[in-house]
Amino acid sequence: MKPATLRPFLPRPAIRRRTCFSRSYAIQAPGSPTLQVFNRHTKYLQKERAAANPERSRQVDYLKDEVAMRLSERLLDINRHFDHVLDLGANSCNIARALTLPDPYPDPTKESAPISTRLSKLTAVDSSRNMLYRDADLPFNQEINLTRKVLDDEERLPFAANTFDAVLSSLSMHWINDLPSLLAQINNILKPDAPFVAAMFGGDTLYELRTSLQLADQERRGGVSPHVSPLADVRDMGGLLQKAGFKMLTVDVDDIIVDFPDSFSLMQDLQAMGESNAILGRESGPIKRDVLLANEGIYRELHGNEDGSLPATFRMIYMIGWKEGPNQAEPLARGSGDINIKDILGGGDIK
Repeated sequence: MKPATLRPFLPRPAIRRRTCFSRSYAIQAPGSPTLQVFNRHTKYLQKERAAANPERSRQVDYLKDEVAMRLSERLLDINRHFDHVLDLGANSCNIARALTLPDPYPDPTKESAPISTRLSKLTAVDSSRNMLYRDADLPFNQEINLTRKVLDDEERLPFAANTFDAVLSSLSMHWINDLPSLLAQINNILKPDAPFVAAMFGGDTLYELRTSLQLADQERRGGVSPHVSPLADVRDMGGLLQKAGFKMLTVDVDDIIVDFPDSFSLMQDLQAMGESNAILGRESGPIKRDVLLANEGIYRELHGNEDGSLPATFRMIYMIGWKEGPNQAEPLARGSGDINIKDILGGGDIK
């Protein structure tokens, strides 16, 4: 049988006429491409549900409160008064609460005051209204000039350039898809010679849970599904801050290890914090029961403590960057030093 042909069915003018075809192509929009890793709407819903139970949410604030206090203490090293400070990704205003606490390093020669006296106004912003206003009726709100503002998304900042004397952020930036863009926006809204001080989860955070879940998945299902979100490494953050235009960078790491009676308690606390997995394309629904049971045994075997508890490591990346300003201190030119470090530390010549 001969193959079918379209020629007999075309009208005669169409056979004689030369036909032209056109194609359209997908073109990358101007600027750097943005890699979408997290579902921001899912993260919003997780935080809203977590804050809907205020008592349970406050019980699991131990980590956010601790990091907020350590972050606030870094302001003690900056000898200046801040007129207007932004708390980006404020969660339940943990930084505002930490600022109203007594000075952790009081001067015995004079009266000590909380860190909140060093700033005139604090604006706390977050995309989750329930989380942001969860503690709006607690006493610490009367001890600091605090304004709350709900954002559509923390990845797009609706503030004019040169607005804030400092920007703080505690445990929220690890859910940002486009960190380079956000850091550039933060640099833009800061006044000249103003600091950006932040803390975020990074590196090997929850490596115990990550590895045990991977092994449990492999054992029970023959494959691996991402249950723990990917995190930025400390080696990357310095480069991102520098690329965003920040000067005089300081990046350091601190590990906080929390012991849990079992892996189920750890995952329940993460859910109550609003820190559940929000990766795009993740497997829907809860983790299968057999995987959870296998994970418990593997976690205990590989990482368990002698007393039967299970450690969970939270690696904090602390960073400080300064927006460039006209009167900002500049490093001396290389080779301009007139003191030999060997004269101070001692030692012989290096051969």
